[in-house]
Amino acid sequence: MVKEKNPYYRLKYARIYKRRGKKRAIITIARMMLTAIYHMLSTGEVWNPTDLYKIDMPDNLVQKQKDKAIKQATKLLISEGLLPDDFVRKDLEPAI
Repeated sequence: MVKEKNPYYRLKYARIYKRRGKKRAIITIARMMLTAIYHMLSTGEVWNPTDLYKIDMPDNLVQKQKDKAIKQATKLLISEGLLPDDFVRKDLEPAI
């Protein structure tokens, strides 16, 4: 089985844990996961949470995602010939 690190359920658990406690948080997350699995199996769709980017994500994770997106975009532009191969800027910051 392929494992993928995703903070979605971890962050949901942390929020519920603060309000309701450990046992209720575990039950709530288990129910959410079972519901998602049921819908994936019944419809054949892949897992795609709609509120993934609405939850508060840690700043370091947001920065990692931005850096990865910039790296992929640069790679694509170089492969399409729109940027020279020696174009690499480590201090590149996206405009927000």
